[in-house]
Amino acid sequence: MLLKGVFMRVTQQVLTRRWWFSALMGFVLMACTHLVQARSPQEVQALPSIWAAEMPREGQETYQRLRKGGPFPYEKDGTVFGNRERLLPRNARGYYREYTVRTPGVRHRGARRIVCGGPVPTEPKACYYTQDHYASFRVIVDKD
Repeated sequence: MLLKGVFMRVTQQVLTRRWWFSALMGFVLMACTHLVQARSPQEVQALPSIWAAEMPREGQETYQRLRKGGPFPYEKDGTVFGNRERLLPRNARGYYREYTVRTPGVRHRGARRIVCGGPVPTEPKACYYTQDHYASFRVIVDKD
């Protein structure tokens, strides 16, 4: 009977320590994830720009095509862009859509994209060009 009581106390201490350790590790992981993903609004607003006419010819073609509503040669064109990198201004899911910019000499989609945001895909509020598969973006500026 005495042995059973000692065993139960030891077991309870081990479980309590495991619970505290798990809680502490969860907090540390949550804090690290926040630090890695969070970006300040100043960083998002500091995006460089590019004139639509300065984009590569293929980028200009894609940009004109999306303004007309298509047709698009790639199956993924017009799909939702999640902005997981958090380089673009924060908006609700479904706000951004991505379009492939053809890369000559490459058999796959390549790394170049145009990402546009707005409630109506054919009338985007802002479009962004990336030539390095979402590692950086430039705001596309039209000559108006």
